[in-house]
Amino acid sequence: MSKSLRSSVRALGLGIMAAAVVATGAWADGHLSLDGKKIGVAVVGTQHFWDREAFNGAIDRVKELGGEVVPVDGGRDNQVHADNHDILLNSDVDAVISILGDGAVEPKFEALKNAGVPVFTVDHLSPHGINNTTSDNYYMGTTIGRYMADAIGGQGKVAIFNAFEGALRICGIRAGLWKYVMQDYPGIEIMQPELAEEFANAPEDARKKTLDLLAANPKGTIDAIHVGCWDQPAIGIVQALEEAGRTEIKVTALDGGPETLEIMAEENSPFVANVAQQPRKIGSTAATNVARHFAGEKLLPQTFVDVKPVNGPDEAKAVYKELGYGDLN
Repeated sequence: MSKSLRSSVRALGLGIMAAAVVATGAWADGHLSLDGKKIGVAVVGTQHFWDREAFNGAIDRVKELGGEVVPVDGGRDNQVHADNHDILLNSDVDAVISILGDGAVEPKFEALKNAGVPVFTVDHLSPHGINNTTSDNYYMGTTIGRYMADAIGGQGKVAIFNAFEGALRICGIRAGLWKYVMQDYPGIEIMQPELAEEFANAPEDARKKTLDLLAANPKGTIDAIHVGCWDQPAIGIVQALEEAGRTEIKVTALDGGPETLEIMAEENSPFVANVAQQPRKIGSTAATNVARHFAGEKLLPQTFVDVKPVNGPDEAKAVYKELGYGDLN
């Protein structure tokens, strides 16, 4: 084979390899760029650790990829969050990353889409979005259900804080699948009525409601308390159990922020199981998906980011360290 022919074959081989890599979306992130792009990042609020981490993760990743960020914070008001998308539309952004929110954002997403501005959502699947980045909420709901059932030996009465099952899709999935798992445990009774936590000052609100629950149900009549969608109320629940001397009651929840993992890691904590999310990674992944879109890649409707099951104090310490929150040992 001549030298020129060998060179041609080698070039062809490299071309085929590159095409295969692009076709599978396997280019390293170093090949992605948002240089010259203006990206709006809207968050419903930054009071809660999860929301703040996802927001900062998206912002940092856009900047890392060379993009300009236009950030807007809804202050935990869903209508303000929705209206902030009008600000982004009028700011001539090239794309929008929108974190959480309720149905009020949908007309805003539609307006952005009609103006040729692609929308990428976090924890809010929308028909007007290109892609939604989220945790595997199906796995979260079923896993915490199994862990809670095991913690009480498959028998007993369980109270649930479940204010948002009907309001937010992710909460509906998590709480709904927890209940689905409970159907396989005929010895477990879900107490009625369900409790409804407030978002504002959730730990203190849950503490007071738990004390009322305990006053109405003497020792030996409640075996567990579960928080159906997140874990900030669990902080107040544990405080109430400790105040009332009822720490035999098991507590389970979802999200696995640093505060709740610290409580789980304490010796003899009633907080026995959780599923930790990676909110900063979720926000960062959404920003990476924006760059992939502009690079011509075809994205699936949803991108699922791994979660970390946490069963007991040893796993709480391990996950706390793995997620970069520090060392509890």
